[in-house]
Amino acid sequence: MKTNAYAAQTATTPLAPFDLQRRDLGLHDVAIEILYCGVCHSDLHTVRGEWGGTAYPCVPGHEIVGRAISVGAQVQKFQVGDTVGVGCLVDSCRTCVNCEEDLEQFCDNTVFTYNSPDKHTNGITYGGYSERIVVDEAFVLKVPPNLDLAATAPLLCAGITTYSPMHYHNVTTGQKVGVVGLGGLGHMGVKIAKALGAHVVVFTTSSHKVADAIRLGADEVVNSKNADEMQKQLKSFDFILDTVSAQHDINAYLLLLKRDGNLTQVGVPPEPLSLNVGSLVFGRRSLSGSLIGGIKETQEMLDFCGQHHITADIELIPIQKINEAYDRLVKNDVKYRFVIDMASLKAG
Repeated sequence: MKTNAYAAQTATTPLAPFDLQRRDLGLHDVAIEILYCGVCHSDLHTVRGEWGGTAYPCVPGHEIVGRAISVGAQVQKFQVGDTVGVGCLVDSCRTCVNCEEDLEQFCDNTVFTYNSPDKHTNGITYGGYSERIVVDEAFVLKVPPNLDLAATAPLLCAGITTYSPMHYHNVTTGQKVGVVGLGGLGHMGVKIAKALGAHVVVFTTSSHKVADAIRLGADEVVNSKNADEMQKQLKSFDFILDTVSAQHDINAYLLLLKRDGNLTQVGVPPEPLSLNVGSLVFGRRSLSGSLIGGIKETQEMLDFCGQHHITADIELIPIQKINEAYDRLVKNDVKYRFVIDMASLKAG
């Protein structure tokens, strides 16, 4: 199946039109016409070779919302016309302990939506910056019918990345939850924590983000550079979600946790963070990390967002502006996620 796409040919060349072949429909496959694809910061890192291991040409995109246009003979969960989603994963070994526990994201043989070995083609997986994609039904998700489709796309990465640790740590009504950073991940963290019934506090160094944090659902906003404001929050949090991917003082936030409180890191700074172990020991606090979610949990997240009418705040762009969007992403010049209208790919 010939498919139009956008790809990077090298780490230093811009994304440009590219033709690829999608595999023939297998018995358990769903062929999807892609309607919208979110732009994740990891797309930029991969395309520009900043994490190493990028295979070129690279077609990024793992926040996919589309329509099923054909299904394999043994597909049971989907039918032609269904609105569906595809996130960061398109396959795994399915037999290891992680897969058996619906934690495919931790499988040692996870196949990512792009830039992973593709057993079907003996090449590399190509992602959502394209017209169509073919995915095994086990890794296809049902999109709630009441949500705006374009604004739903970032839920497939930013949504599950923030939902999963809150779900795991049992964030619930009446708890106090902190969200460090108000970007693509942080703004989703605020919405989800609020929908879970928490008292939500946003930590930011940007005074111009205060009004937006309140609009998104925050009950309080703390300037993390202000020592007095930070002091007032000591030992008061049940859970803190840290979305910052730059160097910062994580100990300052650990001290804000109650006894037995947890801070989960979802932002990945390029350099190691300095940890004062005393911040953990005195208070039996814990520090953990979290990576997206498995397929079962991702579906739970989508259903939760449908129930609470949660989507991302987005800027919709044509595919022809993707390189400009990447440059703006580097400058954090987006509120809060870019989403590509894939109809623009047909328009040339």
